[in-house]
Amino acid sequence: MRILIIGGSVFLGRAITEEALRRGHRVTTFNRGVSGVDLPGVEAVRGDREVPADLDRLVEGREWDAVVDVHGRVPRIVGESVRRLNGRAGTYAFVSSISAISDFPTRECDESSPRYECAPDAGREDGDYGTLKAGCERAVEEGFDGNALIVAPGLILGPHEDVGRLPWWLDRISRGGRVLAPGDPDRAMQVIDVRDLAAFILTRTEAGVNDRFLASGVRGNITYGGWLDECRAASGSDAEFVWADDAFLLERKVEPWTEFPLWAPDVPDFAAVWLPSSAKAHAAGLTCRPVAETVRDTWAWLRDVPAGERVFRGHGIAPEKEAAILDELGRR
Repeated sequence: MRILIIGGSVFLGRAITEEALRRGHRVTTFNRGVSGVDLPGVEAVRGDREVPADLDRLVEGREWDAVVDVHGRVPRIVGESVRRLNGRAGTYAFVSSISAISDFPTRECDESSPRYECAPDAGREDGDYGTLKAGCERAVEEGFDGNALIVAPGLILGPHEDVGRLPWWLDRISRGGRVLAPGDPDRAMQVIDVRDLAAFILTRTEAGVNDRFLASGVRGNITYGGWLDECRAASGSDAEFVWADDAFLLERKVEPWTEFPLWAPDVPDFAAVWLPSSAKAHAAGLTCRPVAETVRDTWAWLRDVPAGERVFRGHGIAPEKEAAILDELGRR
């Protein structure tokens, strides 16, 4: 197949590109060349999707069997890409987010759950991330003349992660010592490896389907304590986990999800964060590797990244704040 990947050089886009090349597809990537490096073997077209002249240059003299749009976040901009690519590809696969579902993360959800209200021509000022992703979905569904494939991932982890959640924990735990661990170690999670998600997106794209899927992994595929144990094992660390319950940390203004990546306290706002259903995706061929493999492979990549170049995107508790809480726990 001839596949155009809008993005294609960072994390999920990189994984999709790598898998497409492995399968023998002819791949064109379209990006600014700023965030990452294109993989060998692709036709790399430089440009900004927000610049009409760049889109015109992209489509001039080219056609594809399918488009995979990895990084669309603004409905109006996604809609412009859709208009330019109408008639030049048979399938438009759009990577959305579980955050487009208005019930998430307070209620269990699947493909039938309501999405946020957002117009397909909304601008970036018209909503937050999840709201705008819902508008992007509509821009593809309502604007593309061929097959519209929508895949809404849950929590994605794996090698080359540019968000910083698993990398922060691996970095922190690898340094050893007493490590503050948040919440209930037995709380079940649900995460998906970026490579498994990439393979599923490509398989559904190859099938030329007009459909939507929620792809978030397997319920309970690891516990929070098990996840941190895997980080310790992968990095060969001597870290000692010091667990603090949700209420204790919230009283001390520790920010859920960010200061301790993926810490979701047992409160109504996070009641169903680990409970989305990927049953439809599994029935359509989604397979998920053990989380331990994801953690090991992420460390194998991260350990070769110089400490000063590791990206955490604002994730992680400040060392002095962690030390103060550990000291308080030690005096109890």
